[in-house]
Amino acid sequence: MIGLSMTSYGSRTPEEFEGWLEKVEGLGFGFVELVSEWPNFLTLETWKAYADVLASFQLNVTVHAPFSDVNIGSLNERIRRASLEVLTETLEIASRLGALAVTVHPGHCSPASRKYRADYNRVHHSSLEKLENLSEEFGVKVGVENMPRFPILDAQRPERLAELLKGTSLGVTFDVGHLNTVGGDFEGFLELLGDRILHVHLHDNRGKSDEHLPLGRGTVPWENILPRLRKLPWALEVLSLDDAEESLAFLRSIGEL
Repeated sequence: MIGLSMTSYGSRTPEEFEGWLEKVEGLGFGFVELVSEWPNFLTLETWKAYADVLASFQLNVTVHAPFSDVNIGSLNERIRRASLEVLTETLEIASRLGALAVTVHPGHCSPASRKYRADYNRVHHSSLEKLENLSEEFGVKVGVENMPRFPILDAQRPERLAELLKGTSLGVTFDVGHLNTVGGDFEGFLELLGDRILHVHLHDNRGKSDEHLPLGRGTVPWENILPRLRKLPWALEVLSLDDAEESLAFLRSIGEL
């Protein structure tokens, strides 16, 4: 099943959301990824407006949890606790929406966490264990996402993501574009984490930064990777509907649609 992320949605009202969904469904997508970020945060106060619009469509849902200003690896306990409260709310909403999966970002580094690495790893893992419990409580699958090349981001490489998830039953959201920015060890990622993957993000780049280009415009070796991922839900994380159409055409051209 292939879906489209709200990374391609640039508006903020229920009416505009409905218009976007009409186009998404018309393009043949089977689900939408609701990205809970400004100006479209999913909260206990706002989620019903999105749910009411979605009820008019035959589209499944995945959810991308908030990530701006959220850090489950923070050594400031108040920030870490607030981050977990935000994610708890997101998982509750995802459960109400019947979401197929929720994508969350791992914690990220600060000057303090670089200096006190063992403490950072301890609180980070504690947060992931909390997310594991919340996943079971709300009956929603959680995928922790691999991160792109950027100085403060953790879990850029499969070995580090595996280290963080060790001892938990949490899943993985495999972001193919992100991995391409850090050397593209696709075979190693699938060997190490393949059994945990429950959701896939698709977008392209030229190997240096997280560009979110349409598929086929960058250097990701799609014809080698996608056959290994056919049983999983794919979400296109491109930046416009035009980019989504271009990506669908590319997938058809290589026999993946």
